[in-house]
Formats: sequence, structure tokens, C-alpha cells
Amino acid sequence: MMDDASMAKTVVTTDDLDGSPNAETVTFSFDGRSFEIDLSKKSRAALEKALKPYIDAARSTGSRSARSAPSSRGRGRRSGSVDLAAVRAWAAENGIAVSDRGRISASVLEQYQAAQ
Repeated sequence: MMDDASMAKTVVTTDDLDGSPNAETVTFSFDGRSFEIDLSKKSRAALEKALKPYIDAARSTGSRSARSAPSSRGRGRRSGSVDLAAVRAWAAENGIAVSDRGRISASVLEQYQAAQ
């Protein structure tokens, strides 16, 4: 007889829309509220396709939900680990005024990281 400690457990996450297996959690924000939904690749692609025209036309705000969300991109890193030349180039392309030298504000760094 096997005890509970030696038994393997498999968890299958299903798509919240159609019940298909192997879904992954997708997070998004709308109108100041954050949401999570488990979606298959197909459902995620449909969501991305539906949102694309709105995202393409929108401005990045560096909203609170984006700042507080965990990220593999290393949010909250010190500016020393960010390519400041790339941030300055991105800011110039997006009409954000930054000096050619010196410190870049946390707000601009957050906007840059959110856009990446």
C-alpha cells in the first residue's frame, strides 16, 4: 500500500470558456479592475485577436495593476540593470521627454518596462 507522500498528483487546468485541457492563466485589467481566466492556446489567441485593435490604439499608462503584477522581466529592478540608452530611445520614439544624461524617472522606467 502506498502512502500519500509517495503518490504523484497531476493537476490539469481546463479552459474556463470551453473546458478544454492544458489551459494557462491569463491576467488582464479593464476599467481599473484586474481579472484572471484560464484559457487554452486557441481561446487565448481569440482574446488577443479581439483586443488587438484596442491595444494598438491605446496608450500605456503604467497602471497600478501592471506595476504590482509579478513578471519574469524583473520589474522593480534597479535602473543599473536596465539599458538606459534603450529606454531613452524608446522614450524619444513615444514622445516622452527625458534628459540625454542623468537619472530617468521611475515613471518612465515603468512605462518602458510595461511596453516591452
